[in-house]
Amino acid sequence: MTAKLEQYKVFNEAANTLSFSTASRNLFISQSAVSQTISALEKELNTSLFIRKSKGVDLTKEGKLLHEYIKQALDIITTAENQLTNMQNLRTGELVIAAGDTICTHYLANYLEKFHQLYPNIHIKIINRTTIETLELLKNASIDLGFMNLPIDDEGFVVKKCLDVHDIFVSHEKPIKNKVYSYQFISSSSLILLERNSNSRLYVDAYLKEQGIKINPIFEVGSHDLLLQFAQINLGIACVIKEFSQFYLRRGLLYELPLESPIPKRAIGFAYLKRSTLSATTAKFIEMLS
Repeated sequence: MTAKLEQYKVFNEAANTLSFSTASRNLFISQSAVSQTISALEKELNTSLFIRKSKGVDLTKEGKLLHEYIKQALDIITTAENQLTNMQNLRTGELVIAAGDTICTHYLANYLEKFHQLYPNIHIKIINRTTIETLELLKNASIDLGFMNLPIDDEGFVVKKCLDVHDIFVSHEKPIKNKVYSYQFISSSSLILLERNSNSRLYVDAYLKEQGIKINPIFEVGSHDLLLQFAQINLGIACVIKEFSQFYLRRGLLYELPLESPIPKRAIGFAYLKRSTLSATTAKFIEMLS
């Protein structure tokens, strides 16, 4: 195809109006420019597209056939351009996020609510995945953003920290005043922990191992909320994230046990592919997080 898009736009306007002069006014170009463009197009296609008359023009059989397809093509292009504009202005679009239940409930929920209020036509999809699974989805470009426990050691991702978090042990029973609890006491108690393959559990296990402490929980559960609920009904001592347990701690439903050496803080954050270009929707959500 040698004809350019602009030539087809001129042809389409002339075919719609059946007048070179009207087409020139609608396109804000001279009538001679319309006539020259049509002549050049006819030469390139080696066919006559219009029958010139004293007043206006008519389409030839070939011109009618070409107009039918060009009109459809230009309509599709216009629709695509409008959709892109809407996406850039966040009037439409999609945001796909992978995050665990705990991060989604206790950290992301407020941001998602605010984002939805500002941009109600953006479709938001949340996928519940572990950190390892989230990284795979990012590599496959199946999601826009992945929220997970840090650190992430992979140069293929841009990684940003969102929040420092602290792992603590909580109990239904109020701790003895001025008492500092040892890890030996913790390990000999009825413990409620997350499943072994969770990043939070692996982090705590690694730290306790450095202290020479081996733990054997009575309960292993699949969510942070279950840790809190089981501890509240006095099934044992639970290891929870302090920042995500404030509802229980502030109301005296659970109590933090003072430890001889607190578990070092860690962080949660998000990542996206370094080689990818962020959509306007994704960039705006990241801006909100900041």
